[in-house]
Amino acid sequence: MHRPYDRALPEGQAGLDFRRPLLAAVLGNAIEYYDNALFGLLAAFLAKAFFDFKDPSTALLATYTTFIVSYAIRPVAGVLLGRLADLYGHRSVLILTINLMTLGTFGIGLLPTYSAVGIWSPLLLILCRAMQGIGASAEFTVATSYALEHGPANRQHYLVGWCVAATNLGPLIASLVAIMATWAYGDVFFQSGAWRVPFLLSAPIGLLAFYLRTQIIEDGLLHSRSAADKKLARVPLFLALRGHWSTVAKVIALGAGQRVGTFCIQTYFLTALIRHGFGASMAMFASILICLIGAPANVIGGLVADKIGGRQVLIGGFAIYAAVTVPLFSVLGTSVPLAVLGIVICSLMNNVVAAPLSHAYIMSFPRAVRGAAAALNFNVGTALIGATAPLLATFLVARTGSEVAFGWYMAALCLVSFATAAIAYPRQLDRGAVE
Repeated sequence: MHRPYDRALPEGQAGLDFRRPLLAAVLGNAIEYYDNALFGLLAAFLAKAFFDFKDPSTALLATYTTFIVSYAIRPVAGVLLGRLADLYGHRSVLILTINLMTLGTFGIGLLPTYSAVGIWSPLLLILCRAMQGIGASAEFTVATSYALEHGPANRQHYLVGWCVAATNLGPLIASLVAIMATWAYGDVFFQSGAWRVPFLLSAPIGLLAFYLRTQIIEDGLLHSRSAADKKLARVPLFLALRGHWSTVAKVIALGAGQRVGTFCIQTYFLTALIRHGFGASMAMFASILICLIGAPANVIGGLVADKIGGRQVLIGGFAIYAAVTVPLFSVLGTSVPLAVLGIVICSLMNNVVAAPLSHAYIMSFPRAVRGAAAALNFNVGTALIGATAPLLATFLVARTGSEVAFGWYMAALCLVSFATAAIAYPRQLDRGAVE
């Protein structure tokens, strides 16, 4: 057995030196979710720019399908990049992921519209989204794993909480940029092409993250591995993962409710507010509010998990989440205060469970296969459960005329996560060791 936070740093230096790896992880995670949030916030504008459908709902469905395409590539890309991190260390992979994400996001801001180049416009959009998807496929798991392995052993979930908080920082920046552009351009936001500005602004953020990642230390852990770890890291991937497939399935089930909740909060809920006539400015205000709430909830969830155990936080959190989901969806189309309150409560529950959940995503596996295995379970769950949520929600609303239909689906997934946490949570994580 080895401790999940074995590291090359001497114990006395760990508290001083873990901040740089943590900052490098936080910035990359922020950029990944900056892009995701932009796509959701500006989905209505992107649908008009890149697709030639007279029916707005059809164009929006096509835009969400493009959203899913970028996630379909992630499981394979994430496993390959995660494997590179297992074999050669985190640093080179983290530099590659940040460059791919930045280029993909910046590229969307430069693309010609459908009226200019026809079918090439959505094809180029898919290409940029694929580039983003490849970069983001291993970003969260590899960056968070790097921060954890260089951090103090007694603050496991707290460190993950900060990494997850970055996933709220990115959408917060995206929302602020988008709402300022909307206020500046008013009703001519789409016609003026101002929707491109938030995508182009990814460049300076990406360059800063790239610079910081070139300055981080190379993995001392890579050279301190045991002979058994080194041997396991170099066998063929699927042989290395043999014996871990059941853990992959359990962790995917553990995160089912939170995965679908994340994508509803960051994409679908905002579109729903606009569809119900609350206006783009109100939707973006709600986006800013839930991000402001989400980031501290991530850190608090991590602190509590370090005190009482990740399993207890997940059991309690998903039980409450399942109970409140359907009522929250039922108020989306009522009044502004009730709709915003429902979204805020959903965001709070979603973010409290995020730190122990993300810790389980990564640290459920031995260090020698952690990069590949963590990327596999994170991306399969995200692609199959999370990325399909906005499309499925839009479809169900179109068929039933009610937001509640999707609420029942999301509540059922929260119950799956609750049952998995109660029955199959890898309890050794709360004891500080992984087999």
